[in-house]
Amino acid sequence: MRKLVISMVRRIKRDPKYTLDPAMSTSAIITMLLNTLGKALRGSRRRIGFRRAEGITFIGKHVTLRNKRYISVGRNFIADDFSEIEGLSRNGVTFGDRVTVGRFAIIRGSRQYGGAELGEGLIVGNNSNIGPYCYVGCSGGIRIGNNVMMAPRCSLFAENHNFDDMVHTLKEQGVSRAPIEIEDDCWIASHSVILAGVTIGRGSVVAAGSVVTKSMPPYSIIAGVPARVIKSRAPDSSVAGDAAGVETLNYQQTYHAPNGNAY
Repeated sequence: MRKLVISMVRRIKRDPKYTLDPAMSTSAIITMLLNTLGKALRGSRRRIGFRRAEGITFIGKHVTLRNKRYISVGRNFIADDFSEIEGLSRNGVTFGDRVTVGRFAIIRGSRQYGGAELGEGLIVGNNSNIGPYCYVGCSGGIRIGNNVMMAPRCSLFAENHNFDDMVHTLKEQGVSRAPIEIEDDCWIASHSVILAGVTIGRGSVVAAGSVVTKSMPPYSIIAGVPARVIKSRAPDSSVAGDAAGVETLNYQQTYHAPNGNAY
C-alpha cells in the first residue's frame, strides 16, 4: 500500500521526490487517504460554478465560497476546513496550480457587504499557500507569486482607512487603496502584517510578527515594527544593506490579471 500511495501522490502532485515517513503506520496512511478522498469528492461537487477549475479540486468541511463565478482554480487546489473565499471583485480571485488555502483563512475580494466600489481581486501563483487563520483583504489588488509560503495568522491589507480629516468621522473619510505584491519564493512568517502599497522582493523572508509598511528589495531578511531589512540573503551587498540602515526600494508597478486588466 505504501508504494501505491507514494506513486499516486507523486503523479497528482507532480513531485517525483514525494515520499512517506517510514514511521507512518498503515492506519495513519488509510486515514490520510480517506480524508483526501472526502475532500476530492466534495470538491468535484462544489467547484461547479467556478469561472475555471482544472485538475482535481479538494474542498474541506464547512468551506464558504461566495460569488463562485469570479473564482478560478488550477490543478490540485485545496481549500481546507472552515476557510472562506469571497470572489466578488473586478478581476476575480485566481489561484494557480497546487495552491492551498489553510483552515479558517479568509480571502475577501471586496468588502463583505458591498461597498460603493468593487475590489480589484487576488492572483496566487503556483505552489504557494495561504496559511491557517490568515486574512487577505484584496480590495486594492494583491498578487502572490510562485512558491510563496505564508505561515498561520498573517494579514494582508490592500487598503487603509483615511484619517487626516478631524471634522468627519473615520468611517465617513473612506479608504485609500494600493496594490500589494509578494514576489516569487518568499516566506512570510507567522503573525506578519503587510500593508497597502508594499512589494516584497523575490526570495525574501519576513520574520514573525513584522509589520511591513514599505517595499523591500529582493532577497531581504525583514523584521520589526515597522519592519526593516536586517540582512540580505544575496551575496552581492548592493542588493540590500546591513542592519545599520537600509533604503528600501519604492516599487511602483502595474499589476495585470490574466484577463488583461491592470490593477
